[in-house]
Amino acid sequence: MNIHQTVIFSQLLPKNANDGAVFHGKLRLFREGVFMIVSVSISNFRSFFTEETFSLAASNRLSGTHDDHAMEIPNSDQKVLKVGVVYGANGAGKSNLFKAFRYIKSIALGRRERDRGTARTPFRLGGSDEEPSSFDLQFIAASTLYRFGFKVDDSRITEEWLAEIVNGRERTLYERITTQDGQVTVSAPGLKGIGQKLNALTTVGGPPNQSFLATVNLTLNKTDYGEDLGRVLKWFKKDLQLIGPDVPFGRLGQYLAENPECREFAGSFLKSVSTGVDHLQISKKELTEDELRSLLPERVASQMLKGASEDPEGRSFMHLADGSELLIERGGENHFHRISVRAAHEGQGGTMVPFELSDESDGTRRLLNLMPALHRLHTDATVFFIDEIDRSLHPNLVWEFIHYFLKSSNRTRAQVIVTTHESSLLDLELLRRDEIWFAEKDSMSATRLYGLTDFNVRKDLEIRKHYLSGRFGAVPFLGDVERLLADEAHTA
Repeated sequence: MNIHQTVIFSQLLPKNANDGAVFHGKLRLFREGVFMIVSVSISNFRSFFTEETFSLAASNRLSGTHDDHAMEIPNSDQKVLKVGVVYGANGAGKSNLFKAFRYIKSIALGRRERDRGTARTPFRLGGSDEEPSSFDLQFIAASTLYRFGFKVDDSRITEEWLAEIVNGRERTLYERITTQDGQVTVSAPGLKGIGQKLNALTTVGGPPNQSFLATVNLTLNKTDYGEDLGRVLKWFKKDLQLIGPDVPFGRLGQYLAENPECREFAGSFLKSVSTGVDHLQISKKELTEDELRSLLPERVASQMLKGASEDPEGRSFMHLADGSELLIERGGENHFHRISVRAAHEGQGGTMVPFELSDESDGTRRLLNLMPALHRLHTDATVFFIDEIDRSLHPNLVWEFIHYFLKSSNRTRAQVIVTTHESSLLDLELLRRDEIWFAEKDSMSATRLYGLTDFNVRKDLEIRKHYLSGRFGAVPFLGDVERLLADEAHTA
């Protein structure tokens, strides 16, 4: 791919700032409210030892620089940024920031069997295994600023809290503690008067290794837990989207089947960047329960059926090895579907030949899995965290992805965070200085996070050149490689 093949992004941009809601020629309405990450603090998790903070609060010192990249934080005089880009050498810990968000989301929503512990991964190169891991997240859901956090050891969640922040002051919704013997106590001053079922649940507390928020999610109906918990749970379920380098976009087939505009855009994009794909074909076939069971081991099929019965939305989902998806939707009775995505290529004589996604290149599959993200970032209030966005992608496409989002999001309240090695994003014409972050290991092999704003740099400085030369750290040290080559030459 070359720079001429990336013009699809620019062609799809709105013709003027007032057309920010136009996607592929059609008007979309944005959900009301802001849905963004403001900051997260992490300690004693994977490569994070002492507390490190990643913040997307806009720096007041950069007023007048890409002001359209920042949005007001509700009930605050601060702003939050639409983009965060994290650099670092291999093994520096930038992907562990992504894994921290994945762990936070699993604790916020997921069921934990009582004898399965908490599945945390503490820092292993110092300190004590008995020290808790700590996570503290500030985020905006439906234009309300919340703070959710917890401390966790191997067997239980020792502390948990949720608060609303208004004008710098916290209104505690609930606080939870777990004693050494597993007794859970919940104090919920901000949830009083909502209903008897929620009040009863605060008295019970729930399993010691499962968050109170997850217990609410798994136990109560939406009408039972009130507006604040409803916003928070919806944010974790639908508004925080995490895309790893080797994991397909959630329910790709289902999303493309239910969003024809995105399907049309994705097919056009893949064709425009010379992947050989002419368009996408989506099929959704209803199965009998016997047909479903024939595709899966009995234990897995039973787990899917159980998952649909326990899921608050009555759904259960699974990827198959050929790239298709199995979906169970529970209404009055179960409905089983197999959803397949195929890429149609033009053969001799103009005939269309469908290919399974497993037959496509890594780059084509990676691009396709990023298309729903770009679609929702443009049309919806969503947070996407994409780990290793440059995996299997040409540098020009990575730059154009961020450029397209920023230029087409004048009216959206979306946010994108990426980890990358791709230095082309180190461009102050594209990004603000406070949108650029670095991850680096210290002398204890623990990850430190710091921003470009920690350095005194001129507005016209060529950031990419100085980063690659090591001025900002977070690059691999190659001295030992040179010595190894010299030793091999000496012994040859």
